[in-house]
Amino acid sequence: MIYTCTLNLAIDLFIETDTMQPQVVNRTKDDDIQANGKGVNVSLILKQLGIDNTALGFQAGFTGQYINDFLTKKAISTHFIEVPGMTRINVFTQVNETKEEFKLVNKGPEIPAEKTTEFLTELEKLLQEDDYLCVSGSLPQGVAPEILVAISKICHEKKVKLIIDSSYKEVLDCLFYKPFLLKPNEEELAAWYGVTLKTKKDYLAYGKRLLAEGAQNVLLSLGGEGAIFISEDIVLVGNSPKGQVVNTACAGDTLLGTFIAGILKEQPLAESLKLAIAAGSSTAFRKGLTDFSDVSDLKEQINIEEQRNKDEILA
Repeated sequence: MIYTCTLNLAIDLFIETDTMQPQVVNRTKDDDIQANGKGVNVSLILKQLGIDNTALGFQAGFTGQYINDFLTKKAISTHFIEVPGMTRINVFTQVNETKEEFKLVNKGPEIPAEKTTEFLTELEKLLQEDDYLCVSGSLPQGVAPEILVAISKICHEKKVKLIIDSSYKEVLDCLFYKPFLLKPNEEELAAWYGVTLKTKKDYLAYGKRLLAEGAQNVLLSLGGEGAIFISEDIVLVGNSPKGQVVNTACAGDTLLGTFIAGILKEQPLAESLKLAIAAGSSTAFRKGLTDFSDVSDLKEQINIEEQRNKDEILA
């Protein structure tokens, strides 16, 4: 079974406006509402690619129920823990005149301690050997980053392949439990180690450090520069295709979900990375998640550089 985990679910409101001025009524040109949260996005991408999965996390109020209902309509199973309050609504605004993107992201509900305990207990009951669990995104109020370590320990003990896409520095504490895959971006990787990263050589050096400290695989997303996959045996470096960026909020989730699907389908890693970069870019070039209609064309712009010597670092 494939599980995704979004501890801080969200509804995302996407707004397009020609101008944005203070202290006046700004009329929007277009808007769209989507069930969201990083793990939810991974679930939706996996489902599009024919991979059945179950979404886990906390839901609150009618906004949380909206996400649950939305996923159910998409034939995605859910196993959410009901908590007090309201699942958050985030707002992303594209201003055409200035070509700027504004991201307003809320904190989410306050999670009682007993609900966190309930979640971990349910997780331990659900997971079975050889399952995959993808934990993505931020944490709601009341949930400490140490929950990532607790999840890692459960997965290690039950021989579950854990995938982590989260910015908290406590991700490094999870390395003791040998997670299957980490997906940082360049800013997160730099923050974890308190360094400045500027070149592919820098990215590879610290990506390989994650491997040395316990990660089995690393998928480093570099936005407009593409992505790098690093394992003990291989390094793959791919560029991003060209296009008009509309919204970057879900691009990394699309990259990850598509790459996971490639692993599950046992596709060659280089092909999986190329498809993942194309799909992530497709999402960045539209208001919502990709429908994969333009992914084949975008793939034609992507080159994957492959390196078998794990000790050599690309310049």
